[in-house]
Amino acid sequence: MKKLIFLFAFCLTVTNIFAQTDPSQLKKEGSDAFNAKNYPVAYAKFSEYLKQTNNQDSAIAYYCGMAADEVKKYAEAVTFFDIAIQKKFNTGNAYARKALALDALKKTDEYVATLEEGLKVDPDNKTMIKNYGLHYLKAGIAAQKAGKAEEAEECFKKVIPLDHKTYKTNALYSLGVLCYNDGANILKKAAPLANSDADKYAAEKEKADGRFKEAIGYLEEATKVSPEDTKSKTMLSQVQAAMK
Repeated sequence: MKKLIFLFAFCLTVTNIFAQTDPSQLKKEGSDAFNAKNYPVAYAKFSEYLKQTNNQDSAIAYYCGMAADEVKKYAEAVTFFDIAIQKKFNTGNAYARKALALDALKKTDEYVATLEEGLKVDPDNKTMIKNYGLHYLKAGIAAQKAGKAEEAEECFKKVIPLDHKTYKTNALYSLGVLCYNDGANILKKAAPLANSDADKYAAEKEKADGRFKEAIGYLEEATKVSPEDTKSKTMLSQVQAAMK
């Protein structure tokens, strides 16, 4: 009986070995499916190929991540893009695609962290520049609407170093408006002191002027980046008038 059980188990093992598809065939079938935009098959073939080859093929890991993304297997996409990143294959785009998969998973903190890490490796990657800038512009606007001026200011400042004319102009303009509004609020609160405490009023006026100067700096930079931007020019004139 023991011999029969052993023989049966041995047969199963041998059958399983011979049933396993050759890795090179899996790679070819996956590539053909990917090129035909048959992403479910491409993902199945590529992922099995990578499993059999211990994730050694960085290029296939990248394309498997793309296929996973297409079939909405976002967590798996992150895993395969990580392999591509670790093995330095198409690194900038791997970071960009990993970030998008994390965004689809609504993992915002990881999404932003991945973009920041990716931009250090590939600072000219247009996809990451666009997504990083858009994230912080939206976050800044949301904070501004919620009355969180300091948080909004920090968000807009994140956009300024990026090589994106539109986003940079919008961030500079928004910072100019924030600084101007802050200065105007300081003056408004200090107004009753003008006749009762001249020294304290002068100190508050100096604070307000400091914020107005910051606003002018941001707005002047905005007009340099986008000379055609009329709203920055209009706002600049308004701030300059407030300082007279």
